[in-house]
Amino acid sequence: MKNDISVKALRGFHAILETGSVTAAASILGMTQPALSRLLAQLEATIGFELFYRDHGRLAPTQDGLLMFEEVDRSLNTLERVNSVVRDICEYRCGHLKLVAPPSFAEAVLADIVAAFSSACPGVRLTVASPGTDAAMSMIATRAVDGGFLRLPLDRPGLHTERVVTSDTVCVLAARHPLASRAALTPALLRGQPLIMLGQGTASRACIEAAFAGEGVRPLAQIEAHTVAASCAFAARGLGVALVNGLLARAYLRPGLVARAFHPQLVNEYAFVTSALSAPTRLAAAFLQHTRQYFDSQDLAAVAPERLVPV
Repeated sequence: MKNDISVKALRGFHAILETGSVTAAASILGMTQPALSRLLAQLEATIGFELFYRDHGRLAPTQDGLLMFEEVDRSLNTLERVNSVVRDICEYRCGHLKLVAPPSFAEAVLADIVAAFSSACPGVRLTVASPGTDAAMSMIATRAVDGGFLRLPLDRPGLHTERVVTSDTVCVLAARHPLASRAALTPALLRGQPLIMLGQGTASRACIEAAFAGEGVRPLAQIEAHTVAASCAFAARGLGVALVNGLLARAYLRPGLVARAFHPQLVNEYAFVTSALSAPTRLAAAFLQHTRQYFDSQDLAAVAPERLVPV
């Protein structure tokens, strides 16, 4: 055999044997009968033996042709499986996307983004973990996961960030609270008021404490919580005023619970983060696209009209 066998020629041979005629095979393959006959002749010339007996215009497979057909049939089925996998990959019908996100972000907004992504890419499996910030950055940088959502700024190299949404810190409180009639609350107005604040050591907590210190007020942290959901639940029961991210709080606002602006303005920026060592995976890039579409479609100003906007 002087040359490699073309897949097109093997498909032609396979179709002829399955249909029993060159004319029928050519019709299935979208070829003319003379073109398929030439392709068959070229195949026989390439392999060095006849595949069919010619008898007054009719074709009957030789013993060698029958032997070859068995292997060609298996090979074409394998090739079709490969083609099917390639199509599934290209059309996002398979794969495994691994993400990280802070618990409050995952509970408040990520489910909606995942729902939109899964609807468009139903065959893709997702894993969402919520480690601490340092662990999340390490997992992203080393490509243990495809990407994730983190609050900016980040102080670790090796990360690529794409800002997706910016929001303000807001005050969430029971509608019956005496301060609920105010359009905006300040450290001075919150002096001596029981506050519900996210746990020590978080970037948002440090910003809030700095804002109070800037006005000479010591915040009364009556309850410390570790998620926005818990903070809002405590506020709904009249246990204090929760100082939380407005974007994340909007998922928990219900009758009897209101959000008010907080001054001075404290900005929370979230980014979709991937490793800087390589380009984002195709699934991560597709997920980022759905993330942007989600935030573009939301009426984010309903919670914090001053800044809660997609980027």
